[in-house]
Amino acid sequence: MAQQELKRDLKNRHVQLIAIGGTIGTGLFLGSGKAIQLAGPSIMFAYCIVGIACFFVMRALGELLLSKAGYKSFTDIAEDYIGPWAGYVTGWTYWFCWIMTAMADIIAVGVYVQYWFDIPQWVPAIICLVLLLGLNLLTVKLFGELEFWFAIIKVITILALIGIGVILLVIGFKTEAGRVSVKNIWEYGGLFPHGVSGFLLSFQMVVFAYVGVELVGVSAAETSNPQKNIPSAINKIPVRILFFYVGALFILLCINPWTQLNADNSPFVKTFSLVGIPIAAGIINFVVLTSAASACNSGLFSTSRILFNLSSKGQGPAPFSKLNKNYVPSNALLVSALVLSVGALLSKLIPEQAFGIVTTISAICFIWVWGIILVCHLRYRKTRPDLRKKSTFKAPFTPFINYAVLALFAGILVVMLFAEATRTALLLTPIWFILLITLYSLKRNKDKNIRISA
Repeated sequence: MAQQELKRDLKNRHVQLIAIGGTIGTGLFLGSGKAIQLAGPSIMFAYCIVGIACFFVMRALGELLLSKAGYKSFTDIAEDYIGPWAGYVTGWTYWFCWIMTAMADIIAVGVYVQYWFDIPQWVPAIICLVLLLGLNLLTVKLFGELEFWFAIIKVITILALIGIGVILLVIGFKTEAGRVSVKNIWEYGGLFPHGVSGFLLSFQMVVFAYVGVELVGVSAAETSNPQKNIPSAINKIPVRILFFYVGALFILLCINPWTQLNADNSPFVKTFSLVGIPIAAGIINFVVLTSAASACNSGLFSTSRILFNLSSKGQGPAPFSKLNKNYVPSNALLVSALVLSVGALLSKLIPEQAFGIVTTISAICFIWVWGIILVCHLRYRKTRPDLRKKSTFKAPFTPFINYAVLALFAGILVVMLFAEATRTALLLTPIWFILLITLYSLKRNKDKNIRISA
């Protein structure tokens, strides 16, 4: 029976806006509130450091993707440079990464709805998930169109915040919390009000804010001219980081003293409340609500496609590689949605801790994926000097920068171990990798026995 293929209905405008929108999500709109409470104004340095690290990860990924035609993702690369087990573990971990990320988004939906309605978080979370599942079961074109407009809304919101903030700075506008001023950044305990420890503790949420940045390179690899589009997409990442993350946070901290921001609510909504424009605060809450729904939509889409591709390569159950009449992997979609519903359950059982737990697990798993990319790049430099020599998009400062970024990631994991809020999730995450290694060993032995009997 011929292998079924996904229908490619995403146009270039969809891919470009999804890539931009993918760098702006729940980690910034909601998670930054918690990160600011931990680090104070030094959070801007944390975003810069992790952003720079992600850029070098992306440069390594870009060089690897361009080194061999046919690479579609880093799971293929991991198989080539580390071994089949690495491809298997990384592929399934990437699915798990997006499951955890989408869980965080679905939990965030419940938090945002509580701005208007005093109802349990899990109710809007499950309603949103059911609606998104229904939309995803239709056509990929509808997904692309929805994400295109959601991304535009997110970009316009950030631009509006920065634009309004600059105007308020220039005119010296006075809010409920005081005058809008650059001095607000250092006048409430300095840049490091909680010392180095608070600064380091914020890194987990900052890492979560950047999850999905690797989609920029992978999306560009799927376009008609990857040799041109991969370097272009990756080299724009630093500008996006400085503008959308550091720029937005700088404006937020100029408008509000960081002490006025709540770890459990969106600092973007709080900012417009302090400015004294209640209707604007409501509008921004609606925007961040659509952002969370959009991010969950992307997570649902991504997890179903990852599951489809894993199964198509024989690394997952065969039913997940089946497509419905709309060329949508409905079985993979339904299973991903079912697992995602655990996020709504966590909202019911532990509403205060749910967001922190799933964002920590997501950050840890993404650190694994990013780390694998860097290790593969080191192996590529050592074993394929011929390809390295021919490369037109060489990753800079290697191998030193690879080791430096890997050391940074290792340091973040150590900090998570000592932080009470992240320790439990960090200690639970290895269970996932032990499970994968066990399943891979069973699969390898089964395949070996089939070959022998044949």
